[in-house]
Amino acid sequence: MDQISQWLWKQEYWLPPGIVWDDLDEIEGSRRPLPRDLLLALPLAVGFIMLRYAFERRVAFPLSRVLGVRDQVRLKVTPAPHLEAFYTRNSRQPTQNEITSLVNQCNLTRRQVETWFRNRRNQDRPSNTKKFCEASWRFVFYLIAFATGFASLINTPWFWEQKECWRGYPQQPVQDVHYWYYMLELGFYWSLLLCVSVDVKRKDFKEQIIHHFATIFLLGFSYCSNYIRVGTLVMLVHDSSDFLLESAKMFNYAGWKKTCDSLFVIFAAVFLVTRLIVFPSKIIYTTLVLSMEVFEPFMGYYFFNALLLVLQALHVYWAYLILRMIYKFLFLGKLDKDERSDVESEPEENEEEEEKDQSSWRKRNVVRDSRLAMLSSSCVLNNLTNQKADANRRLPKAR
Repeated sequence: MDQISQWLWKQEYWLPPGIVWDDLDEIEGSRRPLPRDLLLALPLAVGFIMLRYAFERRVAFPLSRVLGVRDQVRLKVTPAPHLEAFYTRNSRQPTQNEITSLVNQCNLTRRQVETWFRNRRNQDRPSNTKKFCEASWRFVFYLIAFATGFASLINTPWFWEQKECWRGYPQQPVQDVHYWYYMLELGFYWSLLLCVSVDVKRKDFKEQIIHHFATIFLLGFSYCSNYIRVGTLVMLVHDSSDFLLESAKMFNYAGWKKTCDSLFVIFAAVFLVTRLIVFPSKIIYTTLVLSMEVFEPFMGYYFFNALLLVLQALHVYWAYLILRMIYKFLFLGKLDKDERSDVESEPEENEEEEEKDQSSWRKRNVVRDSRLAMLSSSCVLNNLTNQKADANRRLPKAR
């Protein structure tokens, strides 16, 4: 165990050449970053989960009723033990061969089996109230985090001049407000990762998991290596747009379309500016280029910048989705659901629309068949009329 610990905490991995762990002991001030401080994030994550549970039931749920959030009425499925067992143990979407097998087992028609699975999946889909409560919790945290982070950084020299992030490195003392800023953000992202199995699964589920892991590793590494000044700027840039997105979701679930559209436009503008302009030109440039004026590249330098580039790649992906929505809004005159992360990733998300399309298709077929029948009847009547007229013309000649 000691050998693993010595290998993990080798100063060549975490610190630039020429700097050792003892140099961090010379930091003046009441607090210096220690790796063991990161253990505080785990109990904080548990505390966030408990606080979220209370907040969603005592605050978010009553607020959803005040704002007019309504849940769709979903049909309850009839009890079917064989179908329920297959649904829970095998798959929520059986193949055609599996449906044929289930039809033989349950003495039901294929249509009845397909309808049962569709209604059963709809029962498991999260309600608007659940999604509203989840968005409310994230909105409150991101708003408080951004406000407190901005207030703690507005008077710091590295907020205005990024070169100051490296002045005096690594003997940079950590202020208490920035220490708690780090720990609370780290604990919150751990809570999101621990609750990922019960939260609403969204269209960008995999990208969100990658984002959470990259953020946790980035915060942990930057704290141990005393990259805290850069880390605070990274957190502030991300929090600046996240609370706007969550507020737009809240009003979307409440049916306040105009308010939702206005907030989404503001969010899109802030997101595109902060994630595609400020983040690469200020933060990534600072860590990639300006840091080289202070120390030479080392393993931690490449690791930290690789995590920043992973986040930037996710920013580009989400910006593409946002720009596609803006295009639809400007040229098609409608603002659809948030393609970034507001649509569930389940394939049945459009089943109701598909069912409506199938129903309208069947109606069109019925109308078409009826018109064809009328047309054929009309042709038959015309033929009979013509034949009768010909017979009447021939009758006087025969007489």
